[in-house]
Amino acid sequence: MRSMVSIREVAPRDGLQNEEPIPTDAKVRLIDALSGTGVRRIEAVSFVHPRAIPQMADADDVWAGITRNPRVRYSALIPNTRGAQRAIAAGFTEIEVVVSASDTHNRRNLNRSTDESLDDITGLISLIHQAGATVEVIVATSFGCPFEGDVAPARVASIVERVRADGADRIAFGDTTGMATPRRVRDLLAEVRPDLLHFHDTRGTGLANIITALDLGVTEFDASVGGIGGCPYAPGASGNVATEEVVHMLHDMGIDTGIDLDALIEVAELAEKLLGRMLPSGVLRAGPRTRLV
Repeated sequence: MRSMVSIREVAPRDGLQNEEPIPTDAKVRLIDALSGTGVRRIEAVSFVHPRAIPQMADADDVWAGITRNPRVRYSALIPNTRGAQRAIAAGFTEIEVVVSASDTHNRRNLNRSTDESLDDITGLISLIHQAGATVEVIVATSFGCPFEGDVAPARVASIVERVRADGADRIAFGDTTGMATPRRVRDLLAEVRPDLLHFHDTRGTGLANIITALDLGVTEFDASVGGIGGCPYAPGASGNVATEEVVHMLHDMGIDTGIDLDALIEVAELAEKLLGRMLPSGVLRAGPRTRLV
């Protein structure tokens, strides 16, 4: 098991897209607060059509409003060529594009088949590279689909093989509805390895899946402060793994993240205020003494 783990904070994008829309200045406050916790990567916005994801309609204003920390790498998610053009024009140098291993989920999410998305991604990679930015391809429903059930590891591997051949810089696997278990993690990673893993805790297996992936050599993970987030196009997709729970666990295991846990908990408390509801994080609910590691 490694002594250092890198966490990308995804609450500003993946977290907020599954919540009721909040004001632009609230999103800016959240990103700026996260930028001061020691986290080194933040998924800041997505450039999608406002009719599809109204929570992200103000992406340009959010990006223009934040105070950028030079020690933080900020990324944006895009769905298509227009989104890529907007991200490039905004100055992003790290861009993510998603495709689902499940054809049904891809049609629900992007209104096209998986193969059609892969054809589109081929052109997106070229466009983004020409602008001097990198491309991370996120393979959603890698561990199972709420519409189709099991997803064969070979199916995920074939997608990875194609996008790597097309020039993708990084690969991430998404557990879109929390269907992953340690067994499914082992089975998939025996077939193909990603650069980063994105787990949900919908069924309470998020931390166990991270431990399993660590044992198998993966050291980069997504997490969302307070455990907010999910996928609007998949039933039961609530519950990203909470960043403070991941950090608490890793620090207690002697694994460094570079993140200040106390500062992170303060951001989770801020997120509760901005969203106007209690968040599911167990660490946030615990008393100060039980948080110490």
